Amino acid sequence: MSSSAARRGEIFLHRGDLTQARAWYERAVMEARGAESLKDLSDVLGNLGNVCALLEEHEQAEACYREVLDIQRTVQEGNGIGETLVNLGNLKADTNQPEKARAFYLEALDVLQPLENDQALGILYSNLALQEYQLHNYEAAIAGFHSALEYHRKVGNEDGLASTYGQLGKTFLLTGHSGKAEACFNNANEHFIKLGNGPGEAGALRMLADVYMERGDKILALRCLERVVHIGRTYQLPQYEEDRQRYEALRQA
Repeated sequence: MSSSAARRGEIFLHRGDLTQARAWYERAVMEARGAESLKDLSDVLGNLGNVCALLEEHEQAEACYREVLDIQRTVQEGNGIGETLVNLGNLKADTNQPEKARAFYLEALDVLQPLENDQALGILYSNLALQEYQLHNYEAAIAGFHSALEYHRKVGNEDGLASTYGQLGKTFLLTGHSGKAEACFNNANEHFIKLGNGPGEAGALRMLADVYMERGDKILALRCLERVVHIGRTYQLPQYEEDRQRYEALRQA
């Protein structure tokens, strides 16, 4: 991404000005086509696709990613192919097309597993498991989340561990395994605390409260919700009033 237009697109993207970022990346794409540089064209098309995805312009994003994929297959760029397949899967997931998202993620797995890209594989397995969950393939979802956790541990991805434990806990809770769900939500909570992520901690504790309420353990549920209310007040979370009312209703019950 050596052109001035591409650099300006990157600057506006970092500033959060997606409209300007898109305009400069579109100009960078034209420049790259004129220079006949496959590497530069692939880079700027990928960034343009990312911006279009953020703007929820899904058709334009998919067109960019598919052209990038053609280029990457031409030059046999393995990690790049895997990343672009994941991006296409993410687009389908964002537009509630879990079957198509799943297909792209499985193809990405075939590419990335031999390359031993552990960071990417952890994220990919988690994404795939979420689609299995959407498709009600709960055993496959649980297996996918466990695989994601293994890769997250290998690379020390604390964010990945926290969110994946939470997702796995929800799957266990839905399938009637409250003990396993409790363990997962506790693990998620510990990782969110380690990260200093208050909103994430609150989310894990809300789910833990659900487990305890289902079990009829009012005392533990109250402890969770008391902490949730404190976090909500501290971070001014949008769920604060709802959480406070839930806590008060349970306390007075």
